Amino acid sequence: MNNINIAFLDASTIGKVKAIDKIKSAGNYKSYELTKPEERIDRIKGNQVIITNKVIIDKEIMDACPDLKLICISATGMNNVDLDYAGKKGIIVKNVAGYSTESVAQSTFSMLLGLLNNIVYYDRYVKSGEYAKSPIFTHQGRSYYELKGKQFGIIGLGTIGKRVAEIATAFGCKVVYFSTSGKNMDASYPHLSFDEMLTSSDIISIHCPLNDKTQNLFDYEQFKQMKSSAILLNAGRGKIVNETGLANALNDNLIAAAGLDVLEFEPIKATNPLLRLKNPEKLLITPHIAWISDESREKLVEGVYNNITEWIKMS
Repeated sequence: MNNINIAFLDASTIGKVKAIDKIKSAGNYKSYELTKPEERIDRIKGNQVIITNKVIIDKEIMDACPDLKLICISATGMNNVDLDYAGKKGIIVKNVAGYSTESVAQSTFSMLLGLLNNIVYYDRYVKSGEYAKSPIFTHQGRSYYELKGKQFGIIGLGTIGKRVAEIATAFGCKVVYFSTSGKNMDASYPHLSFDEMLTSSDIISIHCPLNDKTQNLFDYEQFKQMKSSAILLNAGRGKIVNETGLANALNDNLIAAAGLDVLEFEPIKATNPLLRLKNPEKLLITPHIAWISDESREKLVEGVYNNITEWIKMS
């Protein structure tokens, strides 16, 4: 065991993962299920390495914890750490990229197929006992279209976006994309302007980061441009979609349905208008679980372990 102190500030965010034993073997390890803002300094003091998923590490914390040398983020996003100030203090900050690609892509299509094929409705129909009373072998209470030949628009063609594009292609979709940054360009698929994608796509799936260009990228005015049969999917960041605008669009039948794994505030606020739709079946919401497959979380913790061991070798 190395003579370094390691603290995981919000271990409950990753659940039970076998690979955590590797991190335990890397030093004097201590974990906390969650850490409140007022508990941060006491729990970080004396540790050279901390692991955080969502706990905020700002200037105040770094100044109060002089032993801190490495911040490991158990996620891809790094917005919970003041990166500029960490650089000035000589504190290394490491995230883990690419660990959840397969998990998020799979979850994206789980949402899509659940909505498109009205799985919840048909499951409830059978379990309600109504199917047992049916005079015929089938039930056509809800219609749906096939993915083959439909236009599948992707916002953000990074690693996850490309994997989603591959799966959509396997379904026989015509894949198009819009790059919010203008950097992730791929000649394999047609690049459309944002307005062109809105008006022509049957499915739009969001896989871009949240920034000044993408916050409220989708609001009521954008939904007005979309097909009334279109489905919107968001496995990117919650604030990319204005939730009041989406609720109004679904209530006004501007689009057919939406699937969300991310929200503006997580956990969801009880006052969120998405919880009071006229037709709740038009919306599927999951509690930020697209990334949490068993394999994904193991890769994530392995990545954190690798970041720690690399730092130890350099120290």
